[in-house]
Amino acid sequence: MSLRETLKSIVESVDGCLAAVIMAYDGIPIDEYAAGQADFDLQLLSVEYATVLKEIRRAVDVIKAGDLEEVSIATGRSRVAIRVLNDDLFVALVMSEDANFGKGRYLLRIKSPAMAEELN
Repeated sequence: MSLRETLKSIVESVDGCLAAVIMAYDGIPIDEYAAGQADFDLQLLSVEYATVLKEIRRAVDVIKAGDLEEVSIATGRSRVAIRVLNDDLFVALVMSEDANFGKGRYLLRIKSPAMAEELN
């Protein structure tokens, strides 16, 4: 299954899921899938969260807490689950505030190894 097909299958399997994007920490998108017209700029969201994720990763390294695996960001309008794929890339799943967040996190966790393998 291609990266785009994997992202699409995740987005379409989670009620309330809006989009998924594979992104490099430098803000360059690798692949993405959005369900319909989103009321947000996926590229801007991804770039800004990449910046935040770099800082979180640096903090995790400083406190020697092990490798960063996942970050969740909840706002009044959305929920974002971010899963690290490798040293250079992560996948972010963007959901509405009432989405099935647990299922989204679960699908990212089980599908991330295959995505990471395909990217290597």
